[in-house]
Formats: sequence, C-alpha cells, structure tokens
Amino acid sequence: MSRVEKIGDATLYLGDCLEILPTLPKVDAVITDPPYGIGMHGGKIGRANYEVLSEWDSSPADISHLLALGVPSVIWGGNYFAVPPSQCWLVWDKETQGITTFADCELAWTNLPRAVRMVRHLWSGPYMREREVRFHPTQKPTRVMRWAAEFLPDGVMLDPFMGSGTTGVACANLGRKFIGIEIEPKYFDIACERIDNAYRQARMFA
Repeated sequence: MSRVEKIGDATLYLGDCLEILPTLPKVDAVITDPPYGIGMHGGKIGRANYEVLSEWDSSPADISHLLALGVPSVIWGGNYFAVPPSQCWLVWDKETQGITTFADCELAWTNLPRAVRMVRHLWSGPYMREREVRFHPTQKPTRVMRWAAEFLPDGVMLDPFMGSGTTGVACANLGRKFIGIEIEPKYFDIACERIDNAYRQARMFA
C-alpha cells in the first residue's frame, strides 16, 4: 500500500486489493465493477483515446475474496465470473438505439433476496439525456451506480476495483460511507478528485 486518502466519509487506498482487503475493518456491502477479462482493443471515448484494455484486462479479476465476505453485494459483469446462482440480477439497458457499443446491456450479479431489476440509461450518443465526462474505458454512469447502490443496506460500502471513482461519487451523493481501492495511480488520482468534488457539491446544497 503506497497511499491512503480520507475525503469526507470515504477512505481511498492506492494499491493491490488482494493485499489491502485483509487489513480493512468489516464492511456492510460490496458494490464493484471488476475487470471482466474481455481484453478489448483501444479506441476513443468522445475525443479522448484510451489504452488497450488487453494490457490490464486480459483475464477476469479474482473475486473469490469478495464472495467470501458474505455481505450484500452487487458485482457488475457477474456473468463473466463463477458466482453462485442468484434470483436477483441487475440489468442496465443502455438504450443504444442503434448506436455502436460493446453490448446493448450489462448484468450485475447480486446475492439479494429479491427479483430481477432493470434500469434504462443511455451512456452516449445523440439521444443521451444527460452528459457525463468519461475518465475510464469501462466507467459506469453515476446514475447507474447510484441506482445499484440503493439496493444495498446503509453502512460502509466497499469497491475494491474503484477505477475512476464512480461508486464513491454515488456513495457521496447518497450519504453512504465508502472504502475504495485502486491499483492504477492515474485512475486513483482521478477518483480522489471526483469524490472530493462530489462532497463539495453535497456541502454546497446541504
């Protein structure tokens, strides 16, 4: 572990989640979007180029340690992992309307005792209802992560694959405590800035 930042009710760790997780206190829920191992080639997000995903997404992440926590969990890309059967999958319908994208929808595995749920939200293109800056090639919209987080109980929420910090922004918006871990310094810095801005906006309108 090389760095820890405390921002509002969020504690952010720069480092490998496999090394950091054993040192953390008990959490109440997990919500995360781990690498799926899809290994997509680089391209563009808007006007910005992003790196080749195969450089860091060549195989699915190890999520066995997350399943072992036994807490309410939402794991995006659950269809790429060996997970227990679930009666509740969350479905993000991207409302692509013919716009080129990797998939028309994405799935999140949960261990929640409820029925399947779906949200519709367009990420990009001429029909999108709201614009959100994308910092990371696999970034989820804040609205989608907030929607998913609302299925989980109050308490400390953990995202061990924090990326650019969207889960932390969603938790700040909801007034939830958050622990995030990110191994890539570039995205860790972005996450710190985004989460700090989310808390600043929350205080401004409090």
